[in-house]
Amino acid sequence: MTAALLALDLGTHTGWALASRDGIITSGTEQFKPQRFEGGGMRYLRFKRWLTELKGCHDGIDAVFMEEVRRHVGVDAAHAYGGFLATLTAWCEHHNIPYQGVPVGTIKKHVTGKGNACKDEMISSIRKLGHTPVDDNEADALSLLYWALEHGDIK
Repeated sequence: MTAALLALDLGTHTGWALASRDGIITSGTEQFKPQRFEGGGMRYLRFKRWLTELKGCHDGIDAVFMEEVRRHVGVDAAHAYGGFLATLTAWCEHHNIPYQGVPVGTIKKHVTGKGNACKDEMISSIRKLGHTPVDDNEADALSLLYWALEHGDIK
């Protein structure tokens, strides 16, 4: 039996990919757009609840890997990423789940051979592995999962 690994492309449209302990890979996207009549922190509470539901539905998560983004195009994206990252790492600490950030260029190079691959190249590379991602967020999460399966050192 292998470890259950969760890979996340954090953001308002969070891409996720999970390799269960029996080796089955599932993936998708989850939207955490702020709702009209809710406070600014509610999207992070919804994200935390979603993580807990995902963990429960898959008989646990042994390690979490997330894209380590160093630069954002806009301030709003940077703030959202920081909120999701803080929520995720606190959730992992609470559940004693190890977590690791992986630089975007490392993930791109692993899947496409190019550290500066564009979104279409990422999607194309994941399709060649037999997946049908709905968007670049899911493709990024799947790419990260493949990196984690090969290089992720959980302790």
